[in-house]
Amino acid sequence: MNLIRLVIVDDMEEIREHLREELSVFTDQIQVLATASNGSEGVRLAGELHPDVVLMDIQMDTRTDGIWAIRQIHEQHPGIKCIALTIHEDDEFIFQSYLAGASDYIIKTRSIESIVHSIRAVVDNRLLLRPEVGKKLIDEYQKIQENEARVRETMQVMLRINTTEYEILKMAYMGMSYRQIAQQRYVEETTIRSQINHILKKFNQKRMKDVIHQLQELRIFDDVNR
Repeated sequence: MNLIRLVIVDDMEEIREHLREELSVFTDQIQVLATASNGSEGVRLAGELHPDVVLMDIQMDTRTDGIWAIRQIHEQHPGIKCIALTIHEDDEFIFQSYLAGASDYIIKTRSIESIVHSIRAVVDNRLLLRPEVGKKLIDEYQKIQENEARVRETMQVMLRINTTEYEILKMAYMGMSYRQIAQQRYVEETTIRSQINHILKKFNQKRMKDVIHQLQELRIFDDVNR
């Protein structure tokens, strides 16, 4: 069996040394070539040493430093396998790690045997998608689909908004009160309230703040205050 050549990247020295020490028990299988304390160092070492696997902490110099580094290694050296290291299972970070090119992820508190198993699996290309990973990916995909559906629905409503309603909606989005909108448009406040009711019906909402929240979430008037 060929030795698996490994680089460990983590911003905490005690974790780097702990992993190196624990993996030293498996010297007949794994050789730790080097360690690094941030994503840039990890990318550099990957290019210089060409390891089989890089264990990459996700959060280092920045919250997504490791994800950036995984993407760089995956793009520049597609033959190198990256395994994301994380202290807890954050669905968003794990999903982003897979999108960046990670082959697996490991919780740092797992047993060394579990870590070695993951390393072997990614090198042998026999890693099966774990049920919990599959669920995370499905959940994230559903979020994307739901967001796309909300965008479509909102845009369909916006296409039915007339010019007057659009201006009123924009003013409300900017935080103006009904009285301020009425003064700005030189009409009675009751007229504005009547027009607001028409807008609410089109959005199928009962409160204007829910419409505003929907528009903010989808950044419909993202440049309104620029």
